[in-house]
Amino acid sequence: MEIIWLLVIGLAAGVLSGLFGIGGGVLIVPGLILVAGFSLVQATGTSLAAILLPVGILGVLVYRKAGIIDLRASLLIAVGLMSTVAVGAWMANTLPADFMKRLYGAFLLYVSWRFINPLDFISRMRGIQAVSKPDPTAPPRPSVPILLGVGLIAGVLSGLFGIGGGNIIVPLLTTFLGYPAKRAIATSLGALLPPIGLPGVLYYYQAGTLDLLTAVPVAAGLFLGAVFGARFTLKLPTKTVKMLYGLFLLFVAVRFLIG
Repeated sequence: MEIIWLLVIGLAAGVLSGLFGIGGGVLIVPGLILVAGFSLVQATGTSLAAILLPVGILGVLVYRKAGIIDLRASLLIAVGLMSTVAVGAWMANTLPADFMKRLYGAFLLYVSWRFINPLDFISRMRGIQAVSKPDPTAPPRPSVPILLGVGLIAGVLSGLFGIGGGNIIVPLLTTFLGYPAKRAIATSLGALLPPIGLPGVLYYYQAGTLDLLTAVPVAAGLFLGAVFGARFTLKLPTKTVKMLYGLFLLFVAVRFLIG
């Protein structure tokens, strides 16, 4: 029965992965704690192992066919991710992470506010029509150091919290680099295809806080779920995608802030 639940966790995380361009760890970690009784560190290491394989490749192919993925940015971000994920794994196994978790939660609260835009919602409720800012006509093309920097930041958080890094990649691409929401989600999912978490997985394995047998069925569910999430994203209006992602980030932020 437990393996069925692990598949369900992976499937649900895969849908989130394709829908929001994340690795799925934000759902896998609490799922493993609840279903398998893992400690936080063991769930984090096992989650990182589950997203090690290119489980989002079907979703990436969907985005590639639609022509909205920035493969150059995906590659550069992936390089940055691999460079620092072991640093995050070291921090998770040796340092108190409460301050980092709350700092990250505060950042996600800010970004979720920008995505949900409650002031615009209130204005529309009062009959005031707000002028929405259109997505840029030309695709943004950030410099190499900036994209590497996005990956470096995401790598630390990936190793620290057992997430793929999309929770930080998508907000950075949209909020600071001018990416449309769907293009940012597709690019983030592409950046998570290489085995970016390998250095962190090795660290967790050596520390004895990794369960490979549990990671396998979760990864299988991820693989199947990602393509459905990607297809949902392409069918939804951009405003709806922004609202859904904002609500998702709000949930993640509350989870990090209250532990």
